[in-house]
Amino acid sequence: MIYFNLPDLGEGLQEAELTNWKITVGDHVKQDQVIVSVETAKAIVDLPSPQDGIIKHIFGNAGDIIQVGDPLVEFIHEHDETQDTGTVVGEVKSGKTLVTEPTLAINHNLATGFKATPAVRALAASLHVNLALVKPSGKNDTITAVDIHRIAKLIKTAGEMIPLKSVRRTMFLTMSQAHSEVVPVTLCDDADIHLWQPSDDITLRLIRAIAQACQAEPSLNVWFDSHALTRIKHKHVDLGIAVDTEHGLFVPVLKNINNRQAHDLREGLNAMKAAVNSRSIPPEQMRGHTITLTNFGVFAGRYANPVVVPPTVAIVGAGKTRLELLLHQGVLEEHVKLPVSLTFDHRVVTGGEAARFLAALLNDLQNPD
Repeated sequence: MIYFNLPDLGEGLQEAELTNWKITVGDHVKQDQVIVSVETAKAIVDLPSPQDGIIKHIFGNAGDIIQVGDPLVEFIHEHDETQDTGTVVGEVKSGKTLVTEPTLAINHNLATGFKATPAVRALAASLHVNLALVKPSGKNDTITAVDIHRIAKLIKTAGEMIPLKSVRRTMFLTMSQAHSEVVPVTLCDDADIHLWQPSDDITLRLIRAIAQACQAEPSLNVWFDSHALTRIKHKHVDLGIAVDTEHGLFVPVLKNINNRQAHDLREGLNAMKAAVNSRSIPPEQMRGHTITLTNFGVFAGRYANPVVVPPTVAIVGAGKTRLELLLHQGVLEEHVKLPVSLTFDHRVVTGGEAARFLAALLNDLQNPD
């Protein structure tokens, strides 16, 4: 009897969501035949069978989150097909016996799994309550019938409880880390872009301005290790660009923006967004950014306090452009203003460094060339 467990998917990924089984119990499969698709925070991955064999048991349903090392399928070789190899070891001797099952945690407090008696588990099944969503109130973190009824009532009155998975789950963990570590400070200002040409690409202008600002004040193009208290100043500017999708927030990386031409950057942007939307972006394009851009103004909003994600120390936010009347040499003129927000980690970036960076950014954006 052989089990195939969820393999290490690399990039520090420790979990995945089952999205689509390609096989059923009893199927004969060949080595390297795709048996299941899983979704990680970065992409959808097809997992091949490690061997020839017959599928004896499938663990998990579409939508379940599983950890690296958890079983996916159980194989039985053809000559062992008649053997009785039940997957339940031992027996439940009493209706009060606690059954502990591994589960993917909705939060860190549930990381070790949940505990409940068979009666409580049966109650949860009858009321369609997912035990992984229940906060235990019993002794030794045991889920009780009262806990089940509480969640069932909540679902009935408020609607289905939907666990965070995949990209949204990663966003939760990342933002929690940022909140616990970073000391954020935000500077805001407006770039006067009335001299821009109608054909100017706002995203490319922002990218160019960030590259120029990083050259003028390199202290923001930095990684900071809060444990070793060390900084790494990068020679290249690898820009993480926040991309909003129906799956959640992605931050793919546009590499080496300070040494690329506008047409090359635009081609890279288009390819990157297409890969994100199709969930086919390669892992190397989802790591290693040295500073971040969020262009939330394409939707709404003037200024923001965008989140700095370690180990980076800065993020630039661009708001929605607006028209503003200005008095210039005694004459009222209508100018276009682009709101800009710069959030930086004040543990390692001084106010002066941030202000110089923002000044260089604005200077480049206001340059008509």
